[in-house]
Amino acid sequence: MTALYNCLAATHDLKLIFLAAVVCNLAAATSLTLLDHARLSVGRERRLWLATAALAGGTGIWATHFIAMLAFSPGLASAYDLGLTGLSLMIGIGMAAAGFWVALRPGLPGAAWLGGAQIGLGVGAMHFTGMAAFEVAGRIAWNPGLVLVALAAGAGFGSLALATTLRDGSVRRKLAGAGLMVAGICGLHFTAMAAAVITPDPGITLSGTAVPAEILAMAVAVASITILLLAFAGLWLHLRDERRSALEGDRMRGLANAAVEGLMVCDGDRIVTVNDSFADLVGRTAEALTGAALSDFLDEATGSGPAEAPDVPEAKLRRDDGSLIPVEVIRRVIDFAGRPHAALAVRDLRARKRAEARIAYLAHHDALTGAPNRTSFNARLGQEIALAQAAGRPLAVLCADLDRFKEVNDLFGHAAGDALLRAVCAAITPVLSPGQMLARLGGDEFAVLAPNLDAAGAEALGEAILAALRQAEAGPAGAIAAASLGLALYPHDGEDAETLMVQADTALYRAKQEGRGQLRFYEALMGVQVRERRQIEHDLRHAIERGELRVVYQPQTRIDTGEAVGFEALLRWHHPERGTVPPDRFIPISEETGSILEIGEWVLRETCREAASWDNPLRIAVNVSAVQLHAPGFSELVHEVLFATGLPAARLELEITETALIRDLPRALATLRRVKAMGVRIAMDDFGTGYSSLSNLRAFPFDKIKIDSSFTRAVDSSEQAATIVRTVLGLGRGLGLPVLAEGVETTGELAFLGAEACQEAQGYLFGRPGPIDGFRHLTTGLPPVADTAA
Repeated sequence: MTALYNCLAATHDLKLIFLAAVVCNLAAATSLTLLDHARLSVGRERRLWLATAALAGGTGIWATHFIAMLAFSPGLASAYDLGLTGLSLMIGIGMAAAGFWVALRPGLPGAAWLGGAQIGLGVGAMHFTGMAAFEVAGRIAWNPGLVLVALAAGAGFGSLALATTLRDGSVRRKLAGAGLMVAGICGLHFTAMAAAVITPDPGITLSGTAVPAEILAMAVAVASITILLLAFAGLWLHLRDERRSALEGDRMRGLANAAVEGLMVCDGDRIVTVNDSFADLVGRTAEALTGAALSDFLDEATGSGPAEAPDVPEAKLRRDDGSLIPVEVIRRVIDFAGRPHAALAVRDLRARKRAEARIAYLAHHDALTGAPNRTSFNARLGQEIALAQAAGRPLAVLCADLDRFKEVNDLFGHAAGDALLRAVCAAITPVLSPGQMLARLGGDEFAVLAPNLDAAGAEALGEAILAALRQAEAGPAGAIAAASLGLALYPHDGEDAETLMVQADTALYRAKQEGRGQLRFYEALMGVQVRERRQIEHDLRHAIERGELRVVYQPQTRIDTGEAVGFEALLRWHHPERGTVPPDRFIPISEETGSILEIGEWVLRETCREAASWDNPLRIAVNVSAVQLHAPGFSELVHEVLFATGLPAARLELEITETALIRDLPRALATLRRVKAMGVRIAMDDFGTGYSSLSNLRAFPFDKIKIDSSFTRAVDSSEQAATIVRTVLGLGRGLGLPVLAEGVETTGELAFLGAEACQEAQGYLFGRPGPIDGFRHLTTGLPPVADTAA
């Protein structure tokens, strides 16, 4: 250190030393800036920038050396050999080019370090070649230790300079690299100068070809001006590129931030830039993510470079709080800042995963109650049957159906119906044992699967379910809705899933028929009855088009005069295989299936058309089902039939039972008022057999009361029946309503009714129901034909 200090202080001009330092800084900054441009370029453009950087760096280092040499004043005559001086310049430029080329070699381990060391050693070679060109009137001796220190300083600082500059190319890194480069150049030069000891020797003379210091000064000036020009050119290019990059970056950030997906650009595993969406996904700011490692956030989507990073459809993104979220990652290779980078689009899959989970859940569960659906139940039933068959054990299937559930929806609304369905599931689930399954099959239908349960156990389970439903809190609808249960056992009632479900449903139907709110086991006879009923349903749908239905007529007569006042139209079905099917057999089925609407319209049209053709203006009475009365557009249908057939409205009498009213009294009364406004007569049929008869009479002004035949046939044998008939007749007189007694078959019954002032009667005594041709003497006044009563 003392030798170095003495060398600087005693034998150098400090002003020129300062100038050399300025030139050295300028050369280092210029060459490293140009080197960074070369790093960001490819192909021919990269080679051009490398050559320019080598020229600036080599010339600058050479100028620094010879300015420092001009500052050196050993007190003896000196000059410079032209050839060696030129060679030193070539060595400086060539070694700088070689070092820069090595530093940018892709895939070379420690390339920047090796390139920096190459430049440091090249500075040493240039320095000692320049010293060889230095002619002085004396002898130069070298200190080997200081020479090695000088070379080590140049190589070490050169390695640090390039490794620092090429780490990320930022301005801060470039300035740090330039400082290290200056330190290496200056350290090598002045340490090497301190290693040279000059001993005067008058016998040594300067050669005639040596270049005087003044000429060398001019060469150095030219080199310095070249460095300045290259520096300004490099600075201008740098500012232009920075401005262009800033504009491009702002535009790309604007576009990227408009995207819903997270976007980022990566250089290998290093994140270069991200958009706001990705920053929000991670939970950090975009600035904090710049320069971070991609592998810190995407475990399954990292790679050593863009070419080695294929698309990863799904991966896990690690958030800043340590949680993992599913994402979809798509990679593309793009040109960014003049180099290939990996662009990644990261899409948050949490919403899609939740939707997929919900869809998968709904595929096997009921959306309203959360219970397994029909698909899940059928799959489980198939599995349990296979297990039961292999183990030789029983299996029970229970089908449940809520009683009068439609009334709950009609009276309380669908929200109450939904609440009731949820309450049913909540009530049944605690009753079930592990391994048993409750499913909602649809609507108000439920099913329970109970493996390894015999008849006694299945019955106990069914009774427990009914008890739980009776005690369940189901809101305002709880008092209306109960359940019926049908039960089938494997293998007694069936050995496959479809058969078991059919048998359990058959038992359920029987439970409903026998009073609801009950449990019934499947019996073989039930299957026969159900199949018979299903066949009747099927045949009834085609009875009209096949001409199997016909209308028969029974006369209605005034008791005091014996005069016919009208007919009641009665429906008959003659099946080609079953023969005559009784009305009490097929009418309830048609009402349950809804086919009564088509049949009732046919009967109404047929009877009105027939009555309109009579010469005598007799009334025609037609029975109307509760289903017809509550169907939309019934009053419009009556009006259209009267208009089409030409029958006066006053000749049509519709007979309504009390059961039709109790189903939905306000709606029924509204329909009847519209019909009565047309002039059509309304009679209450089967009076005394329904519900709330007196309130019904008060609610609507009927035109007639019909006493049910069950009372009429017993008036001469039962005092109770006679009392009921007298009461009804007195009620009719009090209300001003005519009364017709049905089922009159004997003269004694007729005499009783006449004595009690009953106005009209109907029954076998006056004529059996039959085709209208048998009553032509009443409708036209022609002689009667032979009896064809049905």
